[in-house]
Amino acid sequence: MLFALGEPVAFVALVVAFLLGLALRTVAMRFTARVVGLGDGRPPMRFSLRHDIDPFGAVSAAIGGMGWGRQVTVDEVPRWRGRGRAAAVFAAGPVACILAGELLIAGYALFFPAEWLGLPPGVILRGFQPLAAGGQIVLSLGVGLLTFGLLALIPIPPLDGFGIMYNALRKPGPSTAWLRLWFEDKNIGALVLLACGFFPLNYPILLRVIDFLGVLFLRIWV
Repeated sequence: MLFALGEPVAFVALVVAFLLGLALRTVAMRFTARVVGLGDGRPPMRFSLRHDIDPFGAVSAAIGGMGWGRQVTVDEVPRWRGRGRAAAVFAAGPVACILAGELLIAGYALFFPAEWLGLPPGVILRGFQPLAAGGQIVLSLGVGLLTFGLLALIPIPPLDGFGIMYNALRKPGPSTAWLRLWFEDKNIGALVLLACGFFPLNYPILLRVIDFLGVLFLRIWV
C-alpha cells in the first residue's frame, strides 16, 4: 500500500478498502454463524477495529498492499452441527469481500469504459494507475476488496482458507495438528505470509499468486 503513496487518491482508497474488507469479513462470518445455527445465542458483536484487526495483517497490507484480519481459529467455530456449516462460516468472509470487489469492478468497467485497462491487481495495489481520480477510487476499492478475499482463501493459518480446508477433512490428522502448532500457535504462518508479501522486492511471491487469481476475476469485465 505504501507503494501507492505516489498516487494519494489510490492510496486512500486502498486503505479504505482494507478497512472495509475487515468489517465485511467480520459481519459476514458472524451473520453466517447465526444463520447456520452456530451462534452462541448472544447478540453478535459489532465490528471493532481493535478486536478484528491483525497486527501482522495490517503490516502486510501497509507494505505489500494485501492483508488479513484477526484469525478465527477452528476451535471458535464448532463442527458438532456439521462440517459443512463450519466451513460455510469460514468461507463467508472471503466470498463476501470477493463479491463486493467484483461489484465495484463491474461498476468501474460500466462507468469508465474508456479507462478500463484490465490491469493486473498487483499494478493497482501499487498505485500505478494512469487514471482520473474517480476511476482510481472505484478501481482501488474494488481490487482492494477482491484481493483481501482472495488472500483469505489461501489454506494456511492465520487465513480463513485453513478453516475451510480443516472442516473439509472428515478427521484431521497429525499433519493438520502440526500445521496448527507451528503456523497458528507459534505465528509461523503470519511470518511466512509476510516474507512472501515482501520478497523478492520487485515482484513478491504473494503478489504473483494474487495476480494469477485476480486476473481471472478482472478479465470477466474486459
